[in-house]
Amino acid sequence: MTRPQKKSFRDARPSFSDGSSSPTGFLEECLETINRLEGEIGAFVATDEKGAKLAAAEADKRWESGNPLSLIDGMPLCIKDIMETASMPTEQGSDLFVGWRGGRDSAAVAALREAGAIIYAKAVTTEFAAQPARGTRNPWDLTRTPGGSSSGTAASVAAGMLPGGLGTQGLGSTIRPASFCGVFAFKPSFGGINRGGSFDTISQSSTSTFAATLEETWEMARAITARVGGDPGFMGVSGPLEAPEATMPKRVALLMTDGWDRTVDDAKQALADARGKLEAAGVTVVDKNNDDTVAALEKSIEGTIELSGGLNNWDFRWPMNTYAKDMDINGLSPEARERLIAAEAMTLEDYQALVLKRKGLRSSYDALQNEFDVCVTLSAPGPAPVGLKWTGDAVYAVPSSVLGTPSFSLPVLEAEGLPLGLQVMGYADQDARAFAAARAVLGLFN
Repeated sequence: MTRPQKKSFRDARPSFSDGSSSPTGFLEECLETINRLEGEIGAFVATDEKGAKLAAAEADKRWESGNPLSLIDGMPLCIKDIMETASMPTEQGSDLFVGWRGGRDSAAVAALREAGAIIYAKAVTTEFAAQPARGTRNPWDLTRTPGGSSSGTAASVAAGMLPGGLGTQGLGSTIRPASFCGVFAFKPSFGGINRGGSFDTISQSSTSTFAATLEETWEMARAITARVGGDPGFMGVSGPLEAPEATMPKRVALLMTDGWDRTVDDAKQALADARGKLEAAGVTVVDKNNDDTVAALEKSIEGTIELSGGLNNWDFRWPMNTYAKDMDINGLSPEARERLIAAEAMTLEDYQALVLKRKGLRSSYDALQNEFDVCVTLSAPGPAPVGLKWTGDAVYAVPSSVLGTPSFSLPVLEAEGLPLGLQVMGYADQDARAFAAARAVLGLFN
């Protein structure tokens, strides 16, 4: 393949206002790219081209009259196939649910439709948004994984087939594939986007946005939360509907995490170069080698993959046990069956201990708000691995899941000639503040 080229809906919006183009024209450009590339990438499990064209025609009328429903009115999107869509099946990456339809939209999808967005496709996910992978290829190198579990969403945006889409993250399922595929992604605070109708509602999963530009990740998220909010009982992502202006952080903690020893040299150098850009811009950057607070933070987040693994196993004890008992257990992958065995070996007390540990970590991290504006680290320990069975190492992505914080992957770094994300992590329920910092950091690379 030639070098992938992302396609921005935001950049096209002025042409809708002046009449030189339209959402229908934009959709047709996307369809041409999809027809050319989807056969080798395999990003989608279902599409609704007829419905997409009808929705685009309605968006045309609104833009022509000067009354778009939102900033994403007419934006073609894909939805990770873990979220319900009335217009297409929701198969959850599982052989047990091939062709299954719930007959309704998930909360986030319903909100997107209310905002005028075009729901074009269901994007490939791993089984139950966990593992194993389901065959999507990385547009940068078809022999490599796009990452998971938001595999299809990340790959479709990277290839320029669509300008954006929804994913989720319970471990590293947004930040990691965004890094591997070289796209922008926003993993909100825990509870930031309403997860009603999503089948990965484990206790630290977040619905997330992928897009060709950083600004679009925000505009998609706010278009949703303006209509359905966050999870019940949570504040939800708030702030301006349009992307917040950049605010350069004054003091930044640079994190190496316990993945540093398995990080490739190119990635380490890329992070060092990013630090240099921050410092040249007048930002104070500290790390565990010269700041005791950062050293303590680094120590506290060691083993977060193992912590998350235990939490996620118990969280999926149901419905996995009913799938094994009430459905055909042979429809579960060996990985899913192993996960169920591990879950059933746990006691409630085991789970409670993990929940209490996570609660303590979140409290300790929140207390750092006056110490550091944001944390900066890599999104992955290197480029996308060769092979399609493993979705890659989540070690850099999982801390934001455990801590419940907003996190952004900026596709501004490179390792071994392939994309690598720079991650900017903020504080829970302060998504707009984190976005403003991420936008400022991004500006150092433009």
